[in-house]
Amino acid sequence: MITKSFDAEKRAAKTVAELMVAAARTAPKGKGTDNLEIIIVEGDSKDKLSAEMRTIAEREGIPFFNRDAGNVDHSHVLVVIGTKIGPLGVPYCGYCGFKNCNDNRANHGICAFNTGDLGIAIGSAASVAANHRCDNRVMFSAGKAALDLGYFSEDIKIAYGIPLSVSGKSPFFDRG
Repeated sequence: MITKSFDAEKRAAKTVAELMVAAARTAPKGKGTDNLEIIIVEGDSKDKLSAEMRTIAEREGIPFFNRDAGNVDHSHVLVVIGTKIGPLGVPYCGYCGFKNCNDNRANHGICAFNTGDLGIAIGSAASVAANHRCDNRVMFSAGKAALDLGYFSEDIKIAYGIPLSVSGKSPFFDRG
């Protein structure tokens, strides 16, 4: 049996994506509260995501969404990590800009622990990709398009995508 490198590369990217999911899930979280939702996007769903990114670029006049859509097109798979938003009840905090969690809730604020936990999970996932020599790039644009497409439950309010590529040159370098 002979396996062509493209087939092996695509399978490798999917395997790395699955390992990234494990890393994101097990990353430390404030008060041990897991507010993350993690998905792997590939195939037609990936194509739909890049098309949505282009739609956003045109509708909102944001060129980098179009550039990032091209990067998604050249990736095998994406890991997209999102978080729910809700105060964790950490006493004497105020990192959200409000006096306490009750003020945060009353003003529909964003808990710093939710976004911090999301960042730690993204970093853990991206480090797995790097450790396996899989080219990757953290993208706000891909996460926003995934939210707009309803890829997550309605509780998820912030998400970032991490497309993965295995090729002779990273599509995420010299992006212009």
